[in-house]
Amino acid sequence: MNLKELTKEIACGEDSARQFKVDIRNAASLASEMAAFANSDGGTIFIGVADDGTPLGLSPQDVSRINQLISNAASQLVRSPLTVQTENVALKNDRVVIVLKVPKGIDKPYFDKNGVIWLKTGADKRRVNSKEELRRLFQISDQFHADELPTKAGIDKLDKLRFRDFLRDVYKQEYPDSPADLTRLLQNMNLATDDGMLNLAGVLMFAEKPEWIKPQFVVKAIRYPGNQIHISDYVDTEDFSGPLCKVFDDALAFVMRNLHKVQAGRGVNAPGTAEIPESVFEELLVNALVHRDYLVSAPIRLFIFDNRIEIISPGHLPNSLTVEKIRTGNSNIRNPILVSYVAKGLLPYHGLGSGIKRALEQWPQIDFTDDRDGCLFTATVHRKPVDELQLADEGSLKGQIRGQNTVLSGQADPINDLLNALKAEPSADYQTLAQALGVSEATIKRNIQKLKQQDRIHRVGSKKTGYWEIVE
Repeated sequence: MNLKELTKEIACGEDSARQFKVDIRNAASLASEMAAFANSDGGTIFIGVADDGTPLGLSPQDVSRINQLISNAASQLVRSPLTVQTENVALKNDRVVIVLKVPKGIDKPYFDKNGVIWLKTGADKRRVNSKEELRRLFQISDQFHADELPTKAGIDKLDKLRFRDFLRDVYKQEYPDSPADLTRLLQNMNLATDDGMLNLAGVLMFAEKPEWIKPQFVVKAIRYPGNQIHISDYVDTEDFSGPLCKVFDDALAFVMRNLHKVQAGRGVNAPGTAEIPESVFEELLVNALVHRDYLVSAPIRLFIFDNRIEIISPGHLPNSLTVEKIRTGNSNIRNPILVSYVAKGLLPYHGLGSGIKRALEQWPQIDFTDDRDGCLFTATVHRKPVDELQLADEGSLKGQIRGQNTVLSGQADPINDLLNALKAEPSADYQTLAQALGVSEATIKRNIQKLKQQDRIHRVGSKKTGYWEIVE
C-alpha cells in the first residue's frame, strides 16, 4: 500500500471493516479488537491515525514497540491464535502508519484472554451476550447446527409407525424391540442426544406431534384476494403442522388447489394442468423446510395473491451466500441432518444446490430477496394475468375424471382430483394417473399413500392386475 492508497482508505472513515488508532499501548485491548474482526468478516486497523482521519504517524521507536505488541496480542492473547499482516506506510514527515490486517477467522468463535467473545458493530465492537448469537457463531464455523439442538422430547414422542416404515423402506431394518435398543439406534442415526432425548431433526421428521414440542416450526398459508395483504379478508387459510413430510404435502396441496388450471394444448375433455408446474413448488418448499434457520423461532409463511406466490423463510442466506450465487447452483448446508434424511427420499430432493436452478428452469419468473436486516429469505413466484390464461373448461370435466366435485374458478384440488380419477379408472397405473392429472408420478404416489392412510382407498389384487377400491 502506498501513500496515495493509504489516503484514499482513510478518507472512507471508520466502519465495520476499518478502524483508526493513534497509538497502541495495551495488548489486551488490541487482542479484543482483533477477535472482533476475526469473528466478523475481517478488517484493517490503521495505527497512527486519529479518530477524525488525520494521519499523525508514528516514530521509528513506536513502530518497533507496536509491532512487537501486535505479535504478542495475536499469538498469545487471542484464542485461537491469529495470523495477521502488518505493513508500514511512510508519510511525508518521516513518520509511519502501521496498516494491520486481520483476516476473517476460519476457527470461529475467537475469545480474548478473559474468555469474552467480541463482534463488530459498525465502527465499534460489542460482547456476545445471548445464547442465540453464540450458537450462530458456532453454526457459521461449522461446529454446531440448529438441527442438532436437544429438545425436551423423549423417545416416547416418536411416531412409531412412521419411523418403523422409514427403517423398513430405507434401511431394510426392523423396529427395535427394546427402548434401550431404540435409543441407541436413534443416537447412531444422529436423531437423539447422548442423554437419550430427541434432537430437533428427530422431532421435525419423526415425532408424532412435532407442533406440541416446537409449535413455532409450522407453515402458515393464506390465499388473499387481490395483490395486497389484508388484515381480515382472505379466500383460504390453513396452518400446516406435523412431521416434515406431512407439512410439505399439505403445503404443496394448498398451493396447487389455489392455482388456475389451464388447457395447455390438451383436449377440451382432458383435465387441465396447473398454470405453474407443480415441480416449481416442490423445489421451493423443500428448500424452505430444509434450509430455513431453525435458530429463529418463527413459522414459514406462504402467501398467495392474484399476481404472485410468496414463500417466506426465517433466516437470511448463510455466510457469504448471495442470491446471485444460489441462482447458479451454489449452496451452503445449514441443517446437515435434515439434508441427509431428505436425500434418502423423505422429501423430493434432487441434489444439493440444484433445487433453485431446477425451479428457475421450469418457471423463470421467480425473484429471490435476501433480507439480512429482517432475517428473512423470500421466494416470489410471479403469476400470469388470468386474462392471458386459457383456462380449462370446468364444465366439460363433469362426468369425466372430476365428476361432481369440480372446484370453482379453475382451481385444483389434487386429492379429490386423484380420488375421482380412481373412480373413473380404478385400474389406472401411476403413469396414467400422472398424465391424466398433469402432475408428477411422485405426487401421485404421495397422494395415493395419503388416501390409504385416511382409509379412503385400498388395493384389491396385485400391483399389475389389481385395482383401487374407493371406500365410501
